[in-house]
Formats: sequence, structure tokens, C-alpha cells
Amino acid sequence: MTKTSLNLDENIESMLCYIGIWITGLVFLFAEKENKTVKFHAKQSLFFFLPLNILGILFWWIGSPKWSYGGGWHGLGHFDPGIPALVWISWIIWIIMLIFFIIFIITAYQGQKFKVPIIGDLAEK
Repeated sequence: MTKTSLNLDENIESMLCYIGIWITGLVFLFAEKENKTVKFHAKQSLFFFLPLNILGILFWWIGSPKWSYGGGWHGLGHFDPGIPALVWISWIIWIIMLIFFIIFIITAYQGQKFKVPIIGDLAEK
């Protein structure tokens, strides 16, 4: 196995890029100085998980039921039932993230490059 600038095996460091979803991808993007394989995995982790994470949180937050204080009848506030379809979409996003998380971890540990279309090409540049 090839060593990296952080003195870890390439496959271990590549796998660690995905462990904390986009956060560890960002960390290893700046921490790794030389190894192109690790930088690929770090970028792919960042480019894949960050937008999905933002969308999942946004859809869940917009779609979930809320109680707003003030206004309403005698200042008691009102209940907003939310949009259940958006909550379901957020759950689908989380499931997609979990499936790809497992795929990325396993393939990176095995020393393989699993490229997601479009995102993988961006990560290689």
C-alpha cells in the first residue's frame, strides 16, 4: 500500500474521507498534500454529501410540522401542519446517502475508485 503525507495507508485515508460524510472530506482535502487518490475521495465526499445533506435538512425543516407563537387567536399562535411530502423526500435523501456511504466506505477500503457520474469526474479534476 502507498503511504500518504499523513503517514497512513492510502486505502485507510481514502476510507476516512467518507466516515464523517462531507466534514472529513473537507478535512482530508486540506490535510493531504500529495496523494491524488485520497484527494479524489475527499473531493467526491464533499461534492456528493454536502449538497444532499443541505437538501435533506432543508426539506425536513420546511416539511415538518411547527407551532408558531404569537399572532393567531388571542396571541396564542397557530399550528402549521407542514408538508409531509417534503419530509418523505428528506427521508429518501437520507437513505440514498446511507447507501452511498456504505458503498464508498467499502470500495475505498478495498483500494478501488467508485466514481459517481458527474461528481466523480469533477472530483478527478
